[in-house]
Amino acid sequence: MSEQTLTPQQDTGHAPRRAVVSDAPQAPANPALAGLVEHVGRLATTAGRTDLVERLLATRRRLQDPNVRVVVVGEFKQGKSKLINALVNAPACPIDDDVATSVPTSVGYGDEPAAFVFRRTDGEPGRDDLVREPIPLENLADYVSESGNPGNEKNLVGAEVLLPREILKGGLRLVDSPGVGSLDSASALATLSALSSAHAVLLVSDASQEYTEPEVQLLKRAMRISPNVAAVLAKTDLYPDWREIETIDRGHLTGIGDLPLFPVSSDLRLLAATEQDRELNTESGFPALVAHLRADVLQRAETIVARSALHDVSFVVEQMTLSTRTELSALANPEGTPRLIAELEDAKAKADDFRSRSSRWQVALADGVADLISDMEHDLRDRLRRVQREAEQAIDEGDPGPIWDQLAEWIDQRVASGVSETFVWTDERSQWLTDEIAQIFAQEQFELPRVAVGSTDGLLDPVERLPDFDPGHLSAGEKIYIGVRGSYGGVLMVGLATGLIGLSLINPLSLLAGVLVGRRAYREDMTARLTRRRFEAKNIVRRYIDEVTFQVSKQLKDRLRIVQRTNRDHFGAIADQTHRSLSDAVLAAKQTAGVYASERDQRMQVLQGQLRELEQVAGRLPALPAAPDQAKAVGR
Repeated sequence: MSEQTLTPQQDTGHAPRRAVVSDAPQAPANPALAGLVEHVGRLATTAGRTDLVERLLATRRRLQDPNVRVVVVGEFKQGKSKLINALVNAPACPIDDDVATSVPTSVGYGDEPAAFVFRRTDGEPGRDDLVREPIPLENLADYVSESGNPGNEKNLVGAEVLLPREILKGGLRLVDSPGVGSLDSASALATLSALSSAHAVLLVSDASQEYTEPEVQLLKRAMRISPNVAAVLAKTDLYPDWREIETIDRGHLTGIGDLPLFPVSSDLRLLAATEQDRELNTESGFPALVAHLRADVLQRAETIVARSALHDVSFVVEQMTLSTRTELSALANPEGTPRLIAELEDAKAKADDFRSRSSRWQVALADGVADLISDMEHDLRDRLRRVQREAEQAIDEGDPGPIWDQLAEWIDQRVASGVSETFVWTDERSQWLTDEIAQIFAQEQFELPRVAVGSTDGLLDPVERLPDFDPGHLSAGEKIYIGVRGSYGGVLMVGLATGLIGLSLINPLSLLAGVLVGRRAYREDMTARLTRRRFEAKNIVRRYIDEVTFQVSKQLKDRLRIVQRTNRDHFGAIADQTHRSLSDAVLAAKQTAGVYASERDQRMQVLQGQLRELEQVAGRLPALPAAPDQAKAVGR
């Protein structure tokens, strides 16, 4: 089934995207199923069903794109990059004592080693284009590390490394994400977006200490939005007491969920690969991790894709069988044609109502998204206003100047936590809404694409960090100046008053008055400065909260609109295809009335042959694989 054979001849009216996210389509993981899709596609092309051909084109693209994204997350300097290097036995990700990843980097299969970076360019209104630029593999650190690209000043969306490694050949794609230590709101949303669009997640924590509170929170959130989460205890070769840390971490995991934990040593794995030492490789702990990736990640993803493809093929066969059976029945029993046409017209009218904007599922989808947007905005504002109140209370209880750095870091973490909770909650609600629409649509036999809120391109726009703040420290000269400025008035007033009784301007009384007045002036000046600093600090916090609220709300609204459009297009396509099948069936039944006997026999033979072929295809459809636990959308 070639692209030319299947592609409907129509103009989309849009220029093709320039983004290139992988090499040429790879061989499908399931050749038998791919061949079945090809065969049914030819039948649909022959029947002129361009709508069904488009559906099968999407099915074929999923079969030919076996990439399974495994996102590796963790705090800074926990060994994420070296873990990926050890898995592929190559220096795919830059590592060093002073190197931290600043740009997500995916490592996938390629016939030759290569590296690319992705930049976003302005495209048509409402959409951006990604440009893929090749770079020397040895210069990757200049683009993806914090030292080579601090704060992602080169505005890269991501990077890609292709390597000829057997472990990657089945479609495994490992994603090295920036560290999540000291989360700010932008990195929090970016990390969660990556998790929600991944097939699996590996959280890496080294064996120097037990899980920190941010790591525990990240694991809990990952469990809520990702279908497959596992934990990795890294650097076991550096810490003799790693088994004690493993026991403690397993206790934390017991309170979170049923998560596997893999103690590993990347250095031992790399050394074992160099020396071809199987025992050393076993000691590194990597065989168990590799087995998990192959059995629990790759095979699960293949099962989900196979279920989706079988649903699509079954649906297409049913739609074409409907038209064929209808026309054949009308030819074989012309006396029953009027009743058949009446039944088909009634079904067609119901299908027409079902695809209209006033249909129940369309109304429920629009109302559900509107309610979800309103609830999301309220949830986000409520969480961030709580952070603002707590920050203002902390500012009022002390001097924000000397502790501003610590206060800013605390605000960043609290804001990131609030944004993360809203993101996860919105992701869960969007999936619940999709399931609700599916039940209303009453098409439970079709695989439904659960759209992750964070799976779209484009993350949170940059939000400026809390700016530096005057700590309020005064030099000795400034303190003397304030005291002298206040004491001068006291000396002058008392000196003039005592001059009336014959004392000089500067006398013990005037000096004492100068000291007292100067001291009071100094205290009043310090109080005024503190009040001003508190006021300025509160204004900075308010502006920061407002900016985060604006940016996060906009991004989550966009994602929910995409959820709405994707659900509408998915269910609407099913309704349109069913309506098209019924329309074709009605037309075929009506046309049989004017067919002569000789033509009727000839046409019946053709239809019987088509029906036999469709029944043979239906008989060849294998049973649906069991749905994996926690399985999420194929559309990832």
